[in-house]
Amino acid sequence: MARKLFNDDIKKSCVWCAYGKSSEYTSEVFCKKRGITSAEDYCRKYKYDPLKRTPQAQKITDNYSESDFSL
Repeated sequence: MARKLFNDDIKKSCVWCAYGKSSEYTSEVFCKKRGITSAEDYCRKYKYDPLKRTPQAQKITDNYSESDFSL
């Protein structure tokens, strides 16, 4: 069994499948195997593609003091 990259809790979705391509105008996915599907669907041909996921932005805190920047 292949281990998922980055997070083991990633829910299967056609959006992150190697065979799917997201539509620019709707929430549908164009799948090479099944045709047009919704983004929440997935099939048994599902193959996770980690390059299709964008990481969540890191939250930068702003509670720094002046001593944090002094040498």
